[in-house]
Amino acid sequence: MYIGPYQLSNNLIVAPMAGVTDRPFRTLCKYFGAGHAVSEMMTSDQTLRMSKKSLYRANFDGELAPISAQIAGSEPNELAEAARYQVANGAQIVDINMGCPAKKVCNKLAGSALLKDEDLVARILDTVVAAVDVPVTLKTRLGYLNGHENILRVAKRAEEAGIAALALHGRTREDMYLNTARYSLIKDVKEMLNIPVIANGDIDSPEKAKYVLDYTGADAVMIGRAAQGRPWIFREIAHYLKTGKQLAAPSIAEVKDVLLGHLSELYDFYGEYSGCRISRKHIAWYTKGLRSSNEFRQNMYKVESTTEQFNVVEDYFNQLLAQGEIMSDVQVEPVNLLETK
Repeated sequence: MYIGPYQLSNNLIVAPMAGVTDRPFRTLCKYFGAGHAVSEMMTSDQTLRMSKKSLYRANFDGELAPISAQIAGSEPNELAEAARYQVANGAQIVDINMGCPAKKVCNKLAGSALLKDEDLVARILDTVVAAVDVPVTLKTRLGYLNGHENILRVAKRAEEAGIAALALHGRTREDMYLNTARYSLIKDVKEMLNIPVIANGDIDSPEKAKYVLDYTGADAVMIGRAAQGRPWIFREIAHYLKTGKQLAAPSIAEVKDVLLGHLSELYDFYGEYSGCRISRKHIAWYTKGLRSSNEFRQNMYKVESTTEQFNVVEDYFNQLLAQGEIMSDVQVEPVNLLETK
């Protein structure tokens, strides 16, 4: 699959997730086989561009190419300036966010709220594409309200504007992350467009990834929440798509090594105070479903230093190893492959 001149190593992409897909997480997912990753969304508001949070989100040092920076906002010229800024900062691809359903984003008529105003959508697409000489991609949803899905018009207008690839989440803004992702409109969009289409939403297993690719005809799948605490899902999906066989779950020893390595990267990236606090959610995701994990997490949340946090996690996994815990013991929810019409 290509995005503009850039050929991806495969068709597995890490979804942009605010507060999650920082450089350490993107790097880890790429290590486990993701062919591409999109940054956390960065605001087009110039007054916030130099905030500490924005500077972390715009840090691409040492990241594997192609580097994709997602921008969010509602004013076309501000978004164009944000795109130029990210290209100057090292971005090789700019992604426009029209999919975030969060209230604080939609209240500013950004994210998926933009889908209420197709004229504004068109102005944003035209202005941003014209502002930079790198590929511009779009991530969006089926529409704003159920029963009023307008993705076919938005997708066609995006292609006409010169958007290089479209990532489509199979829900409306009204759905938030509830209900089941719908793939029939993604299929319709793929049949209509000549640019690459990336399917997103509820892809949480190798079987589901193959199903969505086969059903929609999409060029790639985008994995979001299913990669939280499970970055090896890209390795599992790639193996299944290639061989039709399930890859063995990682051992507890491997999970321990991956998590401790991830923590070290987070500490180096964010520093002592933020590193400790940001790591908590990742630790919770990695340990979900493991033996005595709830009790472990409640104690871990109380730890205030990176050194102690690291040691607490290491001790917990050493106990699991001593008790013979295996990943196949972890309870996961069954995957429903039925298409929701």
